[in-house]
Amino acid sequence: MSSPSHSVFISRIKGLPVLDAGGDEVARVRDVVLAMRTAGRAPRVKGLVVQLFARQRVFLPMARVRHVDGAQVTISGVVNTRKFIQRDTETLVLADLVDRTVQRAGESTPLMVFDVAMKEVRAWEWELSEVAVRERGTRFGRRGHVMILDWAEVPTLTPTQHQGTEQLIAQMEDMHAADVAKELHDLTPARRAEVIAALDDAMLADALGELPDEDQLDVMAQLDLERAADVLEEMDPDDAADLINELPTERAEELLGRMEPEEAEDVRRLMTYEDLTAGGLMTPEPVIVAHDATVAEALALVRQEEITPALAAMIFVCRTPLETPTGRFLGGVHIQRLLREPPSTLVSTLIDSELEPLREEATLHQVARFFAVYNLVTAPVVDKERRLTGAITVDDVLDNVLPDDWRDEQLDETDPDEADSADPDNVDEVSHG
Repeated sequence: MSSPSHSVFISRIKGLPVLDAGGDEVARVRDVVLAMRTAGRAPRVKGLVVQLFARQRVFLPMARVRHVDGAQVTISGVVNTRKFIQRDTETLVLADLVDRTVQRAGESTPLMVFDVAMKEVRAWEWELSEVAVRERGTRFGRRGHVMILDWAEVPTLTPTQHQGTEQLIAQMEDMHAADVAKELHDLTPARRAEVIAALDDAMLADALGELPDEDQLDVMAQLDLERAADVLEEMDPDDAADLINELPTERAEELLGRMEPEEAEDVRRLMTYEDLTAGGLMTPEPVIVAHDATVAEALALVRQEEITPALAAMIFVCRTPLETPTGRFLGGVHIQRLLREPPSTLVSTLIDSELEPLREEATLHQVARFFAVYNLVTAPVVDKERRLTGAITVDDVLDNVLPDDWRDEQLDETDPDEADSADPDNVDEVSHG
């Protein structure tokens, strides 16, 4: 992974091979996608535009990028092969910024952008860092003096239109998904549509999971087929299955057909279970290791950013294959136990022998009682052949034991800190930055 203090100029990674975890080349870098933010905050790097061997250009989120150097870009996971379509709120570095005429803050001399640099500010999060410029209009065709400026020294580089929406989205980046959901719920329909159009797919997916069914369907109705499929892929499979089940059959099939096959397969499998059973509540993507995995290997898995705290609470040991449905389920290991053991210890020697898995057909009442008896945050679910098919987290249980309208009540509650200060004539626009 690149050092957090090291800037990477985009022109130097254009054309580099993109290698998967196995070292095979899967694409070539063609551009970098930026999301502009409010004044004082560096534009965020959303991802790369890469070109597949079929010559189609697709989007690769920066969360998948594990290493960037002068020779290659290394990624994890698979590449979504859906064609990249630039959105109104996105800026391409090479296509939109290079050759743009800008001015340095406090100066009137026209400058030309000829390169832009990004840097990693924290694990897998990148921002625009520097801008390489030269003077325009030099005589006799000579190139002007080259300067490397901090991005903040070139305010004319970033657009100012739609600042209200951009400001709200910038605030949302620091919010919990439930707070983003409340923001969307409180906005006027027109304002909500603007924000939804500009929101990052992953952020919108997280917020959707916190909205009542009626609001989820309203949001999905505002998305075109391609965007809706992208958002569903970002959702937890169990949440996506619940949402698709609420859609008309024709629309549901269209969306499943547009999703990546592996993602769609997980969702279709969950849709076969009855509501309010262990199978219907579970996610098919728990943390799974082989019987010969070490503590160090297991802890490396739960450190991944996309693993939620609830799913990281327990690691499941199975025979191969390790994708659900797995080979024979051997048992679960609590993360606290892993933290107390040497890195070279085999995880299989730490299995909680008292923990029996749930069966797919277990009712919600049985699941809730299981969590209470064992004081669990996450629990394994197996089929009749004792293969691990998924895991249930405590939030899945709470979502279904609370009253049906609990999300509506939560979204309609007034923040006590704002109750005395909010303008009753402008409640639709109150934000919680």
